[in-house]
Amino acid sequence: MQLFLPTNRIKIILIILLVILGVGSYLYNQYLIEKIREQESSSVELWAKAIEFNSQPVHEQVSTNLNNAINILSNIPQVPDSVITKISEAEHARSTFDFVTQNLVTGGQFRVPTIVVDENGEILFSELVDEDELGPDLIRQFAAIHDPVEIIIGDEQVQQTQYVYYGESQTIQYLRYFPYFQFGLLALLLGLGYTTYRSITRSEQSNLWVGMAKEAAHQLGTPISSLYGWIQLLKDKTTDNPEAGTIIHEIENDVRRLRGVAERFNKIGSEPELREMRLEPIVDQVIAYMESRLPQLGKHVEVRKSVKTNARVNVNPELFHWALENLIKNAMDAIRENSDGSFLAVKVDQLEDEVYIDIEDSGTGIDRKFINEVFKPGFSTKKRGWGLGLSLTKRIIEDYHKGRIEILRSDAESGTVMRVTLIATSRDD
Repeated sequence: MQLFLPTNRIKIILIILLVILGVGSYLYNQYLIEKIREQESSSVELWAKAIEFNSQPVHEQVSTNLNNAINILSNIPQVPDSVITKISEAEHARSTFDFVTQNLVTGGQFRVPTIVVDENGEILFSELVDEDELGPDLIRQFAAIHDPVEIIIGDEQVQQTQYVYYGESQTIQYLRYFPYFQFGLLALLLGLGYTTYRSITRSEQSNLWVGMAKEAAHQLGTPISSLYGWIQLLKDKTTDNPEAGTIIHEIENDVRRLRGVAERFNKIGSEPELREMRLEPIVDQVIAYMESRLPQLGKHVEVRKSVKTNARVNVNPELFHWALENLIKNAMDAIRENSDGSFLAVKVDQLEDEVYIDIEDSGTGIDRKFINEVFKPGFSTKKRGWGLGLSLTKRIIEDYHKGRIEILRSDAESGTVMRVTLIATSRDD
């Protein structure tokens, strides 16, 4: 039963979203680059053809003849000024054509690195190219980007063929790097979003479990008090019946345990009171209580205990008892019924200032894909249950006792080892 979406699934969704956004951005960026390249190619080709057209000898001769005619007619008084004005306008139109060709059309290509060479490959002109880079290698690089534009200079009698090689403008070069920047920014934003989501989810889950725990403790309080009253009435009425007295005593013990459970739930979300004490008495109590449940479960399990340290740690006995009880119960549940050689071992040892409590079982182990999920609220591989046991255990160990809990080892053949680590405060000699 799972109350919340697994973290791995959320990661996969966010990664897929990131990939979709990244691929979409990259494709659109490539579309823009291709459009700009087409415009730049058209601009360079137009510039080349304009230069080719403007360099034809007939245009130069026309301009020279018009200027000579203006000079001659200006010295003849009989020629009306209107005639000279008309000829000047024609020359002005020629100058306007040159201006348009050399400034507007040519200016468009000056955003693109350009090299003009003759038929022999000799460089005649370059623009926006570093002199240190100018050479055959750069020409080959430009040729790999665009096919060169051919220019025919001169008339039919005297012609010279030139070639215009051009690269990519800085705009295109910037656009090629933009997807990487955008992808990094998207990853950062999604990372922040995922971190924020996890923080909010953890807070909501924590508040949910705390509220449920306190409400359960509150609801249990009234019937437990009533049970104590009924037990006292039974004691008064069965003073002469030893067998009934024994039964009532066991009932009273169970009600006492029930009250302990209610107190545990009531302490969730509150600052627990820690006491410095040895762990062995708590371990003994938990093992004794859980061993009494084994016959009811129909399992034959060898319970082993090994305590190799007298170190004292700061613990809250009720909450820590609960945490160990949850771990041992899960270990027992993982052991198959009627399996030979079944065992459950609780080992307490110390290394420097850390105390280790290992709970080992010979059960079925934990599936590798669930290793990172077992301590999360609402996660459970059982058909019944809310998936709160291990999540509450983790909170008790890490939040209240400032320790650590981890799955030290788990596989289907040798079972599972859960480790709890606490800081030792002192040691009995």
